[in-house]
Amino acid sequence: MELREATEDDVVTIRSIAANSLNSTYTDFLTADVIDDAIEQWYGEEFADELTSDHSLVLVIEEDDEVVAFSQSDLVGQQHGTGRILWLHVDPDARGSGIGVRLLVRTRERLLDEDADQIQCLVLADNERGNEFYAEQGFEQAGQRKVDIGEETYTENVYVEQEIGDEEWATLDELETDGKTIYVNYGEATRGSKSPFYVAYESQERDTQYGWFCGNCDSLENAMDAMGRIECNVCGNRRKATRWDASYL
Repeated sequence: MELREATEDDVVTIRSIAANSLNSTYTDFLTADVIDDAIEQWYGEEFADELTSDHSLVLVIEEDDEVVAFSQSDLVGQQHGTGRILWLHVDPDARGSGIGVRLLVRTRERLLDEDADQIQCLVLADNERGNEFYAEQGFEQAGQRKVDIGEETYTENVYVEQEIGDEEWATLDELETDGKTIYVNYGEATRGSKSPFYVAYESQERDTQYGWFCGNCDSLENAMDAMGRIECNVCGNRRKATRWDASYL
């Protein structure tokens, strides 16, 4: 899995993923005409401007050189103090493998890198699964707002994460490896040369560490030496030796 910022070359694919996602998840409360209006309103001719705006962040996930998911966020408030995750869309054919969780985690990290001091997530109130998703990841509903889609007005729930610097922030992702279920905690990260490494546990209780999960290539194939140096055997992502560079963590 590769995460990167979207480019103009991705616009058509992003539009297609958004359409597929909305048509597979939102048809219980949005008509086909409203979905078409939404796609045109949000991902029409002006969407390319979002990719170069200082107030916008659009990230895509590639698997096997194909874009399968994207997040759309913006930075608002005084000196961009709030990072808002407006949409997380995963192509229906790529769902079920934890991509949504990883996209949320990596988007959150990028917004923090942009100096956001609060993270908000917006989801339509009628999207039951979307609301459950953010609640499962530790976000709390803090309010509501109105959003216009075409000629209709809908209610959007606003979820917040209060103490975003809290090291106890925990988002567990279940992974299957060698016939075992491993639990990756995205709240325990250490910086790597290409992307963070995350602690992987043998159980949901997080009492026994299994190893490290590489955030750059989604691999558990890595090794740590006696100096605390971690290197991914697949993509070469590295963490420096902790004995000599404790400030690097």
